[in-house]
Amino acid sequence: MTDESFYAIALSRLKGLGLQNALTLYREVGSAKDVFMGLVELKGKEPALHSRIQKILDEGSSAALKAAEEEMAFCKKHGIEVLDVGSEAYPYRLRQCKDAPLVLYYKGNTDLNALHVVTVVGTRRCTEYGKDLCHSFTSDLARLCPDTLVVSGLAYGIDIHAHRGALSAGLPTVAILAHGLDRIYPYAHRETAKLMVEHGGLLTEFPIGTNPDKGNFVRRNRIAAGMCDACVVVESGSKGGSLITANQAMSYDRQVFAFPGRSTDEVSQGCHALIRKNTAGLITCAEDMVCDMDWITQQQRAEALQKPSHPELFPRLSDDEQALVGLLQGCDGLQINQAVLKTGLPVGKVASLFLELEIKGIIKCLPGYIYRLIQ
Repeated sequence: MTDESFYAIALSRLKGLGLQNALTLYREVGSAKDVFMGLVELKGKEPALHSRIQKILDEGSSAALKAAEEEMAFCKKHGIEVLDVGSEAYPYRLRQCKDAPLVLYYKGNTDLNALHVVTVVGTRRCTEYGKDLCHSFTSDLARLCPDTLVVSGLAYGIDIHAHRGALSAGLPTVAILAHGLDRIYPYAHRETAKLMVEHGGLLTEFPIGTNPDKGNFVRRNRIAAGMCDACVVVESGSKGGSLITANQAMSYDRQVFAFPGRSTDEVSQGCHALIRKNTAGLITCAEDMVCDMDWITQQQRAEALQKPSHPELFPRLSDDEQALVGLLQGCDGLQINQAVLKTGLPVGKVASLFLELEIKGIIKCLPGYIYRLIQ
């Protein structure tokens, strides 16, 4: 972490300045540190604005610098990178956006500037069709373009299945969070988040202590939209955050794609509207998107389709996991209580094993909490 990152945090924490003014000031001066060190006299086309900014600096610098010290201490302790908008590791696609965050906090091990970046969004009330699309899309994408980063929001529904599909396929995946890195929301996805830190990462613009308030989810959507090459919508109602993300992606000149559903499916009405208005390209598989994006040649495509669809990302199954898989083979599915009776394991242990197998892309959870092998 650099001095510049420290002062960028402080600049973002100045009360009364606002995020857009902070970014404008940073870009005008060229250095957050110079703003606080008094090395630049604020003069220009908007003297009234600069006068107000100078007053904010005079009155709020001490508190902002103290907040930055606390943030930096937490980040150092927990292995979190601070990426100011001028740093090399900052997502360069996002940097081009006029409302890019001044500072990002990142915990992970993947390159945020991967050769290809795809954001996958959709409804929290996804169907089995949507879940299967997430897994087949990421599995095919791993074969066609293994140098792709998959981005989503760790939320219930399409988001979490996009992340788990990517993990299962061996693709790095990053979650854009609507809160600080001192928590995981929703808490139910903490195990997936831990895996993502090892095979991707967690990214946010929000400092520690920030609650996952409703407005923060709208703000975080622009990050998912801005840092990608393409935004893919998998099941979306006529309203919702996924459509906001898709519209933001279009405003940033990113390509938008949507999977169609049945004409009567409420959870696909947003996708159908995007396709009908020609604001999203219709796709039925990852190959459609890859070809439209011109990411691979015909020869590369033919070679990729010959590869196995499930790379060996995860280690060999444990004895207990293998026992559950054995029980599921040749049957239409089991509920947790049935698995408890057949294995003799505690219910908490069986629930944990089922979650691990679902994350690894080996099983899926059907309505009624019935678990079945993915064919």
